[in-house]
Amino acid sequence: MAPAAAGKKQKKKWSKGKVKDKAQHAVILDKAINEKLQKDVQSYRLITVAVLVDRLKINGSLARKALNDLEERGVIKKVVAHSAGNIYTREVGGGE
Repeated sequence: MAPAAAGKKQKKKWSKGKVKDKAQHAVILDKAINEKLQKDVQSYRLITVAVLVDRLKINGSLARKALNDLEERGVIKKVVAHSAGNIYTREVGGGE
């Protein structure tokens, strides 16, 4: 009887998993974020919606609008246009 009792192990307890904190991204382009956008975007080589969301803490729809505005003003230029997302780079030599 003793060997059978010794073979019983504690049942494995599964972890609940890691919970990621909900991101609190800005939904309105206020003055501080706009100034940071204008200043920093010119130094980025690769510019996508995800890059702006990550670095400026703005939401995706706001990032798409900002990229469209920057492209119209000639600050950045589109490299790849695709339905899933666009890839931009900085405009070399300055825009008109």
